[in-house]
Amino acid sequence: MHTHADDAAHAHDHSTAGKADDPDYFEASAWEDRYDGAESVWSGKPNPQLVAEASKLQPGSALDVGCGEGGDVIWLAQQGWQVTGADFSAKGLVRAAQHAEQAGVTDRTDWWQVDAREFEAAGRSYDLVTSHFLHLPDGRMVEAVGRLAGAVNPGGHLLVVGHSPAAHFAELSESKRRAMFLAKDLVPGLPDDFEVVVAEQRPRSVVRDGRTIDIDDSTLLARRRA
Repeated sequence: MHTHADDAAHAHDHSTAGKADDPDYFEASAWEDRYDGAESVWSGKPNPQLVAEASKLQPGSALDVGCGEGGDVIWLAQQGWQVTGADFSAKGLVRAAQHAEQAGVTDRTDWWQVDAREFEAAGRSYDLVTSHFLHLPDGRMVEAVGRLAGAVNPGGHLLVVGHSPAAHFAELSESKRRAMFLAKDLVPGLPDDFEVVVAEQRPRSVVRDGRTIDIDDSTLLARRRA
């Protein structure tokens, strides 16, 4: 399940959209269908934990895995980063590129169609690798963290943020809940040359269907030793 932006402008995110037991929910085809409409799925605003952590870093090269319509990519580019947005949805990437053009950051952005379940660095490396609300089935995010870490330059950072399995979302199937995680759950996936900077639950409030609910962002920030 690739989830991109968890913002208050939308009543549902990738954790809750569609039928509770939709068997295709973790497949690219479901997201191609979702991005087939005329309206934007996400607000375009950057995710709050990205802003909180990346604002402390010196801009360099960045990779955003599960970038969706490109909100985080565009924000990073506007801060001076050279950013690659990666997603398994071709239509999502088309939208992201259009939004980058509208924002005037095409010279700082490029796009990569890749499935996070099969992601490998393949010789690519970045000063920051980030993924927000990317949830893979059956607890596979721990494995994914190790592969994402492989794309981080020495001295660079990995930032992974997701939903807690205790999140209060309607129509949440057991398979989707198993795809969620606590920050501490991801730490064993880090290679030995990484040090944990942050591994915590960060509470915040969001508005869904006109009502305010409290959630927490599972936030892992780790640094690769130089």
